[in-house]
Amino acid sequence: LPANPFAGRARSYRRISLSSSAILSHMAQRDFKRPESVLVLVYTRAGEVLLLERCHPAGYWQSVTGSLEWGEAAESAARRELEEETGLVAADLIDCHHSNRFPIHPAWRVRYASEVRFNTEYVFRLEYKERPDVRLHCAEHVRSLWLPRREAAEQVASATNREAILRFVPEN
Repeated sequence: LPANPFAGRARSYRRISLSSSAILSHMAQRDFKRPESVLVLVYTRAGEVLLLERCHPAGYWQSVTGSLEWGEAAESAARRELEEETGLVAADLIDCHHSNRFPIHPAWRVRYASEVRFNTEYVFRLEYKERPDVRLHCAEHVRSLWLPRREAAEQVASATNREAILRFVPEN
């Protein structure tokens, strides 16, 4: 009979088990949302800002937003969310090189790992010469609205969204 190919390998087998345990832990974490997101400001040269009303909660207005998937870069997430939520493809997406850190609302914490309390949001912007045609993702938003910069800042529900509009959308 040939020699046992696994003889003397108990130690290396144990290392594989530990690595497998770490991998399983990492995979379990992926069942939760990643606590990083993007905020994409879409506006026209005339200073009109695109806002989207969420399905839930009703009356919650925002710019394009969404969580990064595990292993995804912020710019890729911004492009993906923009296309998913509006049907727009960003040729000239601009990274504002700005991020916000804010506490996750208690009602939404169940989506995240138990120890997660804060989200980091990366801000991007996209200017159009004129209003593009927007195609909403009906499972997320019920309607869209174009408002002048100041009115848009007043309409959005999120403080970080409001601040980003005022900081990064040019005044006319």
